[in-house]
Amino acid sequence: MRLQRTLVALTAVALLTAACGRSGSGVEEETGAGGAAGPAATGDFGDLRDICGPGDPKSSPAQGVTAEQIEVGVFTDMGFSKKSEFVDAAKVFTTWCNEAGGIKGRKLVANTRDSKLLEVRQRMIESCREDFALVGGGAALDAMGVKERLSCLLPAFPAQTSQVGNTGSELQFETVAGGPSYSPYGGFYTWLLKEAYPGSAENVGVISGDSPVTKVLELQTKQALTAAGGTVGYSELYPAQGVSDWTPYAQAIKSKGVKGLVFLGDFRSLAKLEQVLTNIDYKLDWIDANSNSYGPEFLQLAGPAVAGQNNLLDLGGVHPLEKADANPATRQVVELFKKHAPGKPVTLQVVRAFVAWTLFAKAASSCGDDLTRRCVVEAAAKETAWTGGGLQAPVDLSDSDAPAKCFNVEQATPDGWKPADFKPDTGAYRCNAPAIKFTDPGGKPLTLADVGKSMSDVK
Repeated sequence: MRLQRTLVALTAVALLTAACGRSGSGVEEETGAGGAAGPAATGDFGDLRDICGPGDPKSSPAQGVTAEQIEVGVFTDMGFSKKSEFVDAAKVFTTWCNEAGGIKGRKLVANTRDSKLLEVRQRMIESCREDFALVGGGAALDAMGVKERLSCLLPAFPAQTSQVGNTGSELQFETVAGGPSYSPYGGFYTWLLKEAYPGSAENVGVISGDSPVTKVLELQTKQALTAAGGTVGYSELYPAQGVSDWTPYAQAIKSKGVKGLVFLGDFRSLAKLEQVLTNIDYKLDWIDANSNSYGPEFLQLAGPAVAGQNNLLDLGGVHPLEKADANPATRQVVELFKKHAPGKPVTLQVVRAFVAWTLFAKAASSCGDDLTRRCVVEAAAKETAWTGGGLQAPVDLSDSDAPAKCFNVEQATPDGWKPADFKPDTGAYRCNAPAIKFTDPGGKPLTLADVGKSMSDVK
């Protein structure tokens, strides 16, 4: 990653992170200042039983682990992005877990590792000195610290990953479906181009923010669209610092007859583009707004363009937040936030973080008093259908490079985001996604061998 870029350009990288990390803005839960009573701290989460609870630990078997507590690191770019979802999720989960007794009697302590966009390596070095593992976080430029993480044999359970050097790297359990060799959107694009809007397949456009992160995603997206039966007839970058007038882009889309558009960038920019498209009376068959747009802010910014265009996105198998009452695990997250972080929004990043926290808690609890890195890694690797207690469709964590099988599509409406008519076949999800393998993924994840280590070094 070359860092000889302006601060404005780096701001755009941060804004694009959620899209690149396959996460999103989410749906805000309005709560009163006093919060709500919330569920009892039983140690059960969703359909998971006793992932937190009492115990009588005696030993200090690993760095960051004593008889009293477990220290874990939570990466965030909060100091730069001003978004605190990962820190909020850590506070809520650890508070709930500790009230239930902790991890077999050990208190969870979450150390915030604020990388502030550019300080990933520095925070990783700190985490290597103090933490037992990384849990429930993420950073835009996460590849900057992966070499240090592997060198110090630090396991990671991230809420999201962003860069190709980190996604799929070793000693890491990514609960987002889709390994680094495969498109996570194979099911979504196939549904768009072959079922929902087959007439759009002949002319699809891709607009990307001009940053190293999104350029890799653009490369991957074009391969996935082509493999799904589409023809990319229009492709354009927009400056990382933003665009003052989206009219030339809208006119080019109209003049070229683009029927479907994948937008890889900041949802604020997408809202402005859609306003211009609507004003010049051009409606595409569909726009992939990406999960970064999943939340009320995009709809508010887009205004009349919400009705003027057809915005769709793939939640990647996460249960819709607007349907929380229909799903016990999602409802539990909402209730826990009302109790422990009243007024804070429950977003897609929050849910992703909880999926990671529950995995760590279950794996660590299974180790009992002898809580070592090797034990927690081996325990997590046994999960072949991980749902985070029911927060998402199953993901096989025993294979770090498995293709995504399930997807679910959301559609923007003036009344909010709602599930589209994508014909789910497994609850809220459709689980017949084809495996679309990249011919060129744009790089490869780092391995233990790359830093002169192996699994035998993990103790």
